[in-house]
Amino acid sequence: MDAIKEKLKEVFGYSNFRGNQEAIIHNLLDSKNTFVIMPTGAGKSMCYQLPALMKNGTAIVISPLIALMKNQVDQLNALGINAKFLNSTLTKAEMTRVKKETLEGAVKLLYVAPESLTKEDNVSFLKKANLSFVAIDEAHCISEWGHDFRPEYRRIRSIISQLGELPIIALTATATPKVQLDIQRNLNMEDADLFKSSFNRENLYYEVRPKQHTKKQLIKFIRDNKGKSGIVYCLSRKKVEEIAELLRVNDIKAAPYHAGLEGAVRMKNQDDFLNEEVDVIVATIAFGMGIDKPDVRFVIHYDTPKSVEGYYQETGRAGRDGLEGNCILFYSYKDILKLEKFNKDKSVTERENAKILLEEMSAYAESSICRRKQLLHYFGEEYDGSQCGKSMWCDICKYPPENYNGKEYAIKVLEAARLSNERFGLKHLVDLIRGVKNDYITSYDQDKLPIFGAGTEDKEEFWSSVVRQTLLHGLLQKDIENIGTLKLSEKGKKFLDKPHDIEFTKDKDFESLIEDEASENVTVGKAYDEALFELLKNLRKKVARQKSLPPYVIFQDPSLEEMSTVYPTSKEELSRINGVGMGKVNKFGKPFLELIKNYVEENDIETASDVVIKSAVNKSKTKIYIIQQIDRKVDLQEIADAKGISYSELIEEIENICYSGTKLNLDYYIDHLMDEDRQEEVFDYFMNAETDAIDIALEELGEDDYDEEDLRLMRVKFLSDYAN
Repeated sequence: MDAIKEKLKEVFGYSNFRGNQEAIIHNLLDSKNTFVIMPTGAGKSMCYQLPALMKNGTAIVISPLIALMKNQVDQLNALGINAKFLNSTLTKAEMTRVKKETLEGAVKLLYVAPESLTKEDNVSFLKKANLSFVAIDEAHCISEWGHDFRPEYRRIRSIISQLGELPIIALTATATPKVQLDIQRNLNMEDADLFKSSFNRENLYYEVRPKQHTKKQLIKFIRDNKGKSGIVYCLSRKKVEEIAELLRVNDIKAAPYHAGLEGAVRMKNQDDFLNEEVDVIVATIAFGMGIDKPDVRFVIHYDTPKSVEGYYQETGRAGRDGLEGNCILFYSYKDILKLEKFNKDKSVTERENAKILLEEMSAYAESSICRRKQLLHYFGEEYDGSQCGKSMWCDICKYPPENYNGKEYAIKVLEAARLSNERFGLKHLVDLIRGVKNDYITSYDQDKLPIFGAGTEDKEEFWSSVVRQTLLHGLLQKDIENIGTLKLSEKGKKFLDKPHDIEFTKDKDFESLIEDEASENVTVGKAYDEALFELLKNLRKKVARQKSLPPYVIFQDPSLEEMSTVYPTSKEELSRINGVGMGKVNKFGKPFLELIKNYVEENDIETASDVVIKSAVNKSKTKIYIIQQIDRKVDLQEIADAKGISYSELIEEIENICYSGTKLNLDYYIDHLMDEDRQEEVFDYFMNAETDAIDIALEELGEDDYDEEDLRLMRVKFLSDYAN
């Protein structure tokens, strides 16, 4: 034991082990098969790296992540340990050199990609080497129920058998009870000693946000965390490139990372991130980063991941040093539908498996149960307490949702499971309770059961939530042998015998949130083309002189800046510029579009309209309602009261509508506020002013004579008359 601790201090600089590390290392040093389930960031790699130094020979580490291999080999080499990797990135000469050093006994850890391990010449080479043990990292890849199934992992057991009687250590961060069973069976190590650590990462904050104005939210969050390291995960390579460019345009040091990049570029971007030359790395979810960086302060999922396992593993890359880690997921059900389409070419079994994983992901995002409780339950760990408690809050515990008594609903769910002989999954139970006559239900004569149609008054989404919460409360449990099947737990049976009050929560309606969410104001970084901006300013002055109007009435400076960033060349593109709208396009747009078109052609410019922040006014239900009420000449205070907003907030909404190019007739209201002479005085001021800033207008016109809110409404009237 002393020798192990001495080696830990001497090589790695640590005085003590974390969690189960010491027990795992002893088990492996005793040449026993070992199965480790340990969350990302809890120190899995130490469990095989230290034993490799203590034992004679070379330890084989099988890992699917090329990025992680390079990262770990670089770190071990920096510590003076001879570690090498064998994968497709090496040249033939480099491979020969690695094999030679291994056969000479100089290499302590040899990292091998599963694809490389299955090649005959590599198997022949390994048979000749003096091997100490085999470590299988990311062991969940062996299971078709895992989130990242790799068929080549299925061959690992047969290849290891050819190498002799070697102890195996299998490690994963994301094994559900079903996947755990699958791993042990496939590796023929049911008798392995199991070491399972808690999945609770207390320093991580979990939050799910509606996927609306996502680029603006992303920029705002990263700016609020300026200088901190973070990862942004996207669904596709194209999106990775787009978001990386978006961040760079907005003065954020960012780089892309995906499998489609050239190897040298990928490695440089990875090294720049590790060496803090780059703050944010934007990566594909599918490829996986596998970067062992302790001070990642945030992980943002721009797109919804394919599974809870994938999500948990990726968020686990935040706060590995035990300090702050923010995990933000932008969610829309449209992402789930998109991912389902990607699975259409897979086999029926793979498609069904993928669908179940997507349903679990959707349930996690839409649920109003403590995020931590949901994640731990998913991995077979019960969380003591109903909310995050002393650990970092999640969004649900920070902003508690509305609760209700779920007793009667839980009874119906449990009865549905019991009466259908505990042979079905969530959707079937929901259909049964709601009285849906489909082929499954009628073929089993379940439409004749007393529970059939007992919950017709509530929607499918509501009953799906009830089933999930019944599961989370431990009244139902998943059947490990039959994936997707739910059965009564002992706790559930007791509950049916003696029902009691139980607290359920109302789920978030994400689609409504997306529709109604107001646009956030995010200042776009100064990335505009200054030469074009000056040309547009000169044109604006010329047009203003022709129309006998102040230049700001034509287009304001922020609008010209955005034009100089995205180079709009059509009416539709110009109308999307903040503060423009189709009304202004038709009134003033023609010469500006011509100037931009010529400029783009002369300078051979590739427009950046897809990578800058779109900040067009949000056409939400609130804005449509305001326009309709003003058309009906409803009193403004009445409109504000009806929408539950203040009078000042209503004026701000009216201003946004006006700046987007919509003409509003407020005469009916303004005529009650001020007489004709005062209105004329304000109109004359705005007509001759260099700016429409209200603070300057108040100073010029006199704060004692005019109210700020009245002047804001007069500005809307002025712009509606002359600009829109």
